[in-house]
Amino acid sequence: QVQLVESGGGLVQAGASLRLSCAASGRTFSSYTMGWFRQAPGKEREFVAAISWSGGSTYYADSVKGRFTISKDATKNVVYLEMSSLAPEDTALYYCNADGRPWTPNVYWGQGTLVTVSS
Repeated sequence: QVQLVESGGGLVQAGASLRLSCAASGRTFSSYTMGWFRQAPGKEREFVAAISWSGGSTYYADSVKGRFTISKDATKNVVYLEMSSLAPEDTALYYCNADGRPWTPNVYWGQGTLVTVSS
């Protein structure tokens, strides 16, 4: 059974940093793209960042470029999202995502971890 378990969320002040972790288990993710998405109250879920599990290529939403960094530890099957210079508009539920397309149709989601940034 595939599981993506996020951790590291919390309440921080504007300007602070936070690191989110996503522990992946239940299968091999070598052909997957691992990503982070977020959903703010009253808004749709949006893409934040992604990393290719095998090649390590990274992708970022314009809103987080230069502030957030996605990385992975293949030995531990963990994906990280380092967030710095946090702003109130970064407040959201952050979800870990594993996307097997186009190689497989499988897409997996974690339950989310809440990040709240106070002004």
